[in-house]
Amino acid sequence: MFDHRNVRVELDGAVALVTLDRPPVNALDRATRFELIAVFDEISQRDDIRCAVLTGAGKSFCAGADLKDRPKSDSPGDFLAHNRAVRETGNAIRECDKPVIAAVNGVALGAGLGLMAACDIYYASEEARFGMPEINVGLAGGAAMVHALFGRSTARRMFFTGVRLTAAELKERSIIEEVTSAKDLIPTAMAVAQEIATKAPLAMKYAKQTSNMVEEMPQREGYRMEQNFTMALSKTEDALEARTAFLEKRSPVFKGR
Repeated sequence: MFDHRNVRVELDGAVALVTLDRPPVNALDRATRFELIAVFDEISQRDDIRCAVLTGAGKSFCAGADLKDRPKSDSPGDFLAHNRAVRETGNAIRECDKPVIAAVNGVALGAGLGLMAACDIYYASEEARFGMPEINVGLAGGAAMVHALFGRSTARRMFFTGVRLTAAELKERSIIEEVTSAKDLIPTAMAVAQEIATKAPLAMKYAKQTSNMVEEMPQREGYRMEQNFTMALSKTEDALEARTAFLEKRSPVFKGR
């Protein structure tokens, strides 16, 4: 039940505030990755949680992977285990049944940018900076997620130069929803999360799953799949309750079935 060393979880109603707390910059080591995986797996299966906000303690969101934690070339199997943990951290967030909002309070670099990209909605403070500086330490990675977020030219400039983009630049590119002051960031993200938490949980679950899948599908096939999900959802108790509550001008009471 959220008993972790480097990841704190606070519940506010049906919203989980997940905070990376590994000083000084919330760099991801193997232990923290497995904690994040465990946290989002639990959030995914708990009926009392309907949305999550991911942020970082202190002045950093996540300044990437802990280079001291990288395996040595003479340790058989360690590179595969390391890379699997890296992938599955993002997958645990992306595949979580509940929407996840990134509240980026400081730098989000490398693996930290990957954490943000795995989330569904992005907010950032004025102090936030974003980059994929793998070239600076003789590494490469993150091309798929950075291309998806920033487009070809900007993504490759980030790879090749290590440039850091500001929150204002990402707002101009419509990559993030809003730039706030540091003190307003969490309240802003939590307010959106609380709104999401009022929606039908089955609808949220399948809306997220379809959104993830149609990103990688041709439009025609994606639309057909969405129609199938909608048909299945329309037969649920929650769908009937949503329609009834709308017509009766009252708040719906969802049962998750």
